[in-house]
Amino acid sequence: MYFWNDLDEVPEEFGPSVVTIGNFDGVHRGHQQVLKQLVGEAERMEAAAVVISFDPHPAKVHRPESAPELIMGLPGRVHTLADTGIDALLMMTYTLELAENSPEEFVRQVFVDSLHAKAVVIGHDVRFGKGNSGDLSTMRELGARLGFAVVVVDEFGQSLPKDPQAEDQGRRCSSTWVREALAAGEVATAARVLGRTHRVRGEIVHGAERGRKLGFPTANLSQQATGMIPLDGVYAGWLVDAAGKRWPAAISVGSNPTFENVPRQVEAHVIDRPTERTEDFNLYGQMVIVEFVDRLRGMVAYEGPEALVEQMHRDVALTRSVLSTDRSADR
Repeated sequence: MYFWNDLDEVPEEFGPSVVTIGNFDGVHRGHQQVLKQLVGEAERMEAAAVVISFDPHPAKVHRPESAPELIMGLPGRVHTLADTGIDALLMMTYTLELAENSPEEFVRQVFVDSLHAKAVVIGHDVRFGKGNSGDLSTMRELGARLGFAVVVVDEFGQSLPKDPQAEDQGRRCSSTWVREALAAGEVATAARVLGRTHRVRGEIVHGAERGRKLGFPTANLSQQATGMIPLDGVYAGWLVDAAGKRWPAAISVGSNPTFENVPRQVEAHVIDRPTERTEDFNLYGQMVIVEFVDRLRGMVAYEGPEALVEQMHRDVALTRSVLSTDRSADR
């Protein structure tokens, strides 16, 4: 996949292309529906499938005090978009200057002059250009005048698999829904909307080693980890190391109220870690991925380390049970 940070990086001879545009935070099932149609249209037209996205999120530029927390960091978004089969990703730097472009100025400069678009794949609710003044009718008018087709994705975002036990049937897949689920600790719901487990990426750093002293060593994520951290609690999930090895893990999110002056952090206790040559199992300094499968319980302050250790044994047993039926490791 080609990756460009600026229009100047796009080769002059690039194209023809079929393009789509959006923030794609989370790359959830609704996004995947658009991207699947994008790739299909590009193949049909013998053109390159191109995604145009933005960093930072436009809301962080226009209203930073109320901008939503991002579901995934930029590296995660790039890797996840690459996995959809697109040919190129243009990650434009979003600025107030860019936001001043009229719908026609933006489309002409980006779609037509730089990417030589033969078609644009969008949803019914597309908005673009200064003040979000451009909409679907604007895009169709520009396409007719500037020479590209407009392909509208039907039932944009309505792509959750049927689940007779779920109460959210018919709700439109959205980044907002994912954020709501994560804020409530409902990582299984987030996974249904995303089409995969929710992931946080970060470097493993040294901690206070309280877990090691209790017999439950943990891999501690740096405070600079990217990806929305779910509600405090204990989760069953996976730790994926730098080599791509997937380890089952009991994951703690929070400040550990049993001890004082502990900052909020994400800690993963790898289950069934190697017992021989444990020095080889050294994750410090590695960039890892922590995946959240299901929430086991909330954070509780225990009467001393002994009670905490008993609970941790129960957490590990329940984590094994949950992960024994988890199919995310197969995807």
